[in-house]
Amino acid sequence: MTPAVAALIVAAGRGLRAGADAPKQYRRLGGRPVLCRTLAPFLAESRIGTVLVVIGVGDGARYVEAISHLSESDQARLASPVDGGETRQDSVRAGLEALAASGFAGHVLVHDAARPFVSTALIERALVASAEHVAAIPALAVSDTVKRVDTAGLIEATLPREQLVSVQTPQAFAFQPLLAAHRAAHAAGSSGFTDDSAIMEWAGHRVATFAGDSMNLKLTHPDDFALAEQRIARSLVTRTGTGYDVHAFADGDHVWLGGIRVPHSRGVTAHSDGDVALHALTDAVLGALADGDIGSHFPPSDPQWRGASSDRFLAFAAERVRQRGGRIDHLDLTIVCEGPKVGPHRDPIRVRIAEIAGLRIDQVGVKATTSERLGFTGRGEGLAALATATIRLPEPE
Repeated sequence: MTPAVAALIVAAGRGLRAGADAPKQYRRLGGRPVLCRTLAPFLAESRIGTVLVVIGVGDGARYVEAISHLSESDQARLASPVDGGETRQDSVRAGLEALAASGFAGHVLVHDAARPFVSTALIERALVASAEHVAAIPALAVSDTVKRVDTAGLIEATLPREQLVSVQTPQAFAFQPLLAAHRAAHAAGSSGFTDDSAIMEWAGHRVATFAGDSMNLKLTHPDDFALAEQRIARSLVTRTGTGYDVHAFADGDHVWLGGIRVPHSRGVTAHSDGDVALHALTDAVLGALADGDIGSHFPPSDPQWRGASSDRFLAFAAERVRQRGGRIDHLDLTIVCEGPKVGPHRDPIRVRIAEIAGLRIDQVGVKATTSERLGFTGRGEGLAALATATIRLPEPE
């Protein structure tokens, strides 16, 4: 019988060197939290029966928000998270104890949440190694010359790089020996181990190596995030969607355009607030996603949307892009009407649309035109809007 396999994802650190206010595992990378990206390949591996995340104390809400970007089926595969400790060593031990309490026995892969580019091939090599060794870790040959320096920064020695490797995660272990090593280190007051292979060495186990992956970047410093964003951007594909909406005039003293209340001699007939600009933009974004239209997500037959503010619709569509790991590059809007005059409100409309969609104002274009007195808009019976959305999404695998 094949032993059970668990993946233990360590996400309890504070990530201070990476900058920003939130721990690095919860920062957005290409529109999705780092932790979400890290979890995905482990959840996709059917041989991994349990995926357990160790989180920082007080990070429960951040964790829930991060995994909300996963599919419902993937969320269902996750074990309940466990609070970590003050050090990485404490956090891993907390995760191991939680697995032990559940009756787990088999092999465990321990992986740092700050490595979101772990590949399925590397996980495969870890699984193979776990079946062959008590402890095995991914390693890369050192290509740079390595020096040892003193506290003043002066070189003491040049180390033979042919005998040196840099190591990564996921690290693969037989579960019971790793748990025993962590317990023994804790009982002995031995701390400061920066990875689990060091604890296994301390406990007297030989640690094997298998081929690492140079793309398995660990996010540590602010520059690492910049490089990671560039890497993701190269794998995004551009998609374009269009939207169109029209509303007839009715009694009233204003219309809503792009989230701005514009005074006018007429109002509009609509189920919601009748904002043709935001409705057209919402459909354009949903069209670029191939994700239905505004009516399929907010049906007019549903009374909860009666009189609803249309900024909710565009915000929803923009969030759908981010949940897919994508980004909106540009929104372009054309409003067609004889009145009201759009020009005086153009910049406030651009600002409001940018706020709703989470964009810069230079990513929003707003134009207005008439239909030269032709058609229903020319006769002053209503107004229309046409929109185009340009987005980028991760390239399908």
